[in-house]
Amino acid sequence: MHQCVIVSGDDALATTIIEELKRAGASVARLLDSDLAGARVKTELVKAGVVHASAIVCAGVDDATNLEIALLARKANPDIRVVARLANDVLREAVAADDGPSAILGVADLAAPAVVEACLARTTHPFQAAGTQFVVFGAEAPYDATLREIYGDLDPVAIVKGDNTFNAGEVVVCPGRDMRVTAGDWTAMIGTKSDLITAGIKVPSHTRTRSRQSRLRRVVNAVRTLSSDVNPAFYPVIVALGILIVGSTTLLHFSYTHPGMSWVDAFYFTNETITTTGYGDFSFANQPTWLRFYAAMLMLGGVTTTALLVSFVADVMLSRRFVWSSGRPRARHLRNHIIVVGLSALGIRVVSDLITEGYDVAVIERDQSNPFLSTMDELDVPVIFGDATLRQTLEAARVQTARAVAVLTRDDMVNIETGIVIREMLASQESATGNRWSEVPLVLRVYDHDLGSAVAHRFGFENVRSTVELAAPWFIGAAMGLQVLGTFSVGNRSFLVGSMRVQAGSELDGLQMFEVSTQTRVIAITRDDAPVQLHPRRDARLNAGDTVYLVGPYRELLATLRKGQPSTDGGLCPNGEYQVKRQSA
Repeated sequence: MHQCVIVSGDDALATTIIEELKRAGASVARLLDSDLAGARVKTELVKAGVVHASAIVCAGVDDATNLEIALLARKANPDIRVVARLANDVLREAVAADDGPSAILGVADLAAPAVVEACLARTTHPFQAAGTQFVVFGAEAPYDATLREIYGDLDPVAIVKGDNTFNAGEVVVCPGRDMRVTAGDWTAMIGTKSDLITAGIKVPSHTRTRSRQSRLRRVVNAVRTLSSDVNPAFYPVIVALGILIVGSTTLLHFSYTHPGMSWVDAFYFTNETITTTGYGDFSFANQPTWLRFYAAMLMLGGVTTTALLVSFVADVMLSRRFVWSSGRPRARHLRNHIIVVGLSALGIRVVSDLITEGYDVAVIERDQSNPFLSTMDELDVPVIFGDATLRQTLEAARVQTARAVAVLTRDDMVNIETGIVIREMLASQESATGNRWSEVPLVLRVYDHDLGSAVAHRFGFENVRSTVELAAPWFIGAAMGLQVLGTFSVGNRSFLVGSMRVQAGSELDGLQMFEVSTQTRVIAITRDDAPVQLHPRRDARLNAGDTVYLVGPYRELLATLRKGQPSTDGGLCPNGEYQVKRQSA
């Protein structure tokens, strides 16, 4: 199979897409965003062979450039598959509505579900395939036995070797049902909901779970926060003012004569004097000398206490105007919440998903001019401004009472350093079952997959997620003609769920199931003239026109896809790999 695929972009995502497309047998032409400007885009597309290319992947970081390339490519070749990276929701919907084959994707939207699942420590991943609801279920093997003995006819997806084995942490992909596992091994199985129920496995529902604080609790916390922000001298001033009003009201009621004062008149006149309002209702001109001296002292004392009271109130209002924006007072009483570090496009999507599911969230962000802060205001999420690598910043976000932490800044080194600090803080915090490090999920976004794997192994981080690894399979699969239905992770290994159509004359046409790659799992086959075939057996035969639904690592799925398409001799990009600017130039 030879396809000409054009890829634009300069970053790691574009580079990964190009490498994997080559591995899958495609001929690739690369366009560098930095060298595309104005009218040159159309010219360079023609040079790259857009008229005869099977697909174009617009994977750069700039939405405007990706949109321009996608539209011009579609105009030059109406049949080309357009796969574009667009972060803007409005642009994605508009471009996806065109007449040709296209896949308009957002990296944050693709990566966020995996981060949310890791934060919530979910062991199930539901997805739809062939009109059927499937569930990937993960659990520790309860005893030493074969997978068939434990889970019956459920399809194995992966096994992560446990601490009781000599190769702890190794991921075995798509093992056979007769493979033997050891108690403590993590097993990932797949089946329909009815299959899991038959196997005695209870499938938790992912409906909205209320864990956010009640309205009454929030009011109480707000009052407590307000009281803690007030200057301690405020309360003695209030007491002094109260004593002054009560004492003066009593004195005037019994001592003021010609005419006398009722209790109401005495209270009214006391406040009138203290606030220096002086409406002239009463006068001390005809009162005894000592009472006139008292009136003068009352005026001075009233002005002093009133000024102090006003200054304290102003101090609270001004301080809360600035401190409130930092989110520290609001986060002070949070419990069982989730902390998200970094308000990137990925971070904002993760926060939104967690809020939608009913969880309390606190955000740590360094940049006080971050454009996503307005969204945090709309979602009523407290934002703590500061350096997440400092313990005091994490303490301000109440990491000691959090249920999970997701570190999602754009800087890998900051994420790793923050993760190490959090590990030290949680490891020193005792809990009923040991320390909180083993109880609180910590999710780290590390852009580079190899670096992420090394960090996970060295520091014991179980949930390191690479946005490139999570997003690249969607772009690659769409470019090659594989319909991607979902992704999920087992250990630190990413898996893909996809569907493909078997073409006449391809390697898969007429092939039996046991001859298909052992690194993929076929979960369903659909035919135009037959019902859906779930969990096809080893002797089942594939035919041209079948739609096959597979689960496995994306490289294996792409290899299977290549077998499902007929070999062609044409479709090479001009001059093999074309690049707008050669490295040697």
